[in-house]
Amino acid sequence: MSVELAAVILTYNEAENVTACIDSLRWTDRIVVFDSLSQDETVARAHAAGAEVIQHAFEDYARQREAALQAVDAEWILFVDADERSSEEQAAEIRTLIRSGEHNGYWIPRHNYIFGKLTRHTGWYPDYQLRLLRRSKAHYDMERQVHELVNLEGEPGYLKTPFIHYNYTSFAQFRAKQRRYVQYDARMLQQQGIQPKPHKFITQPARQFIWRFVTLEGYRDGWHGLRLSLLMAWYEFQKYVHLRRLERDRP
Repeated sequence: MSVELAAVILTYNEAENVTACIDSLRWTDRIVVFDSLSQDETVARAHAAGAEVIQHAFEDYARQREAALQAVDAEWILFVDADERSSEEQAAEIRTLIRSGEHNGYWIPRHNYIFGKLTRHTGWYPDYQLRLLRRSKAHYDMERQVHELVNLEGEPGYLKTPFIHYNYTSFAQFRAKQRRYVQYDARMLQQQGIQPKPHKFITQPARQFIWRFVTLEGYRDGWHGLRLSLLMAWYEFQKYVHLRRLERDRP
């Protein structure tokens, strides 16, 4: 049966987060955990918290979200990651906006907690995500497997109330995710015909650091902002290292 608003939580091995995420979304009409065949207690805990569970094998993020759009019958879909939390303030704003019918989708800002610290600068705020979608007016671009792109009819609107995002709770988690992004981004550069010229191993990390620390005011996050800016510069360097490896392995 179709409802006005369904929350969809994409999960894979999110047993530690899924219950709290579900609890923050009880104001919606329906909560669906769209699970990528988790190996931990995610599914059991989702059922225990009263959510519906749909399991679907993971190919990439764009296809997973598109599959959820097709599977969950609701006028509006609110996509939420398991490490994100909604709020009563956000609930009131979303209900008002979707009933106005002004837009077919909305960007939602996020307050990112990185290594336990609220990160207000350095590129992690407002960190808008296009997550509230009128189901019949939105589809995902299958060419964008990471950092998904929504094809939306009409111009989207913007929420004021953010998600709370418990992002990167440890350095090990940060490093693992950045390594995956590095590999994907390097492949994208290769497809665009960009060459790993020697000077780019210096200029691109330097630009990343200046962009994070100066342009995006990472200095206002203090030592935390400095560390994040240096880390992102390092992974920019690693991106070109991986690109060079791809070029060497090209048939």
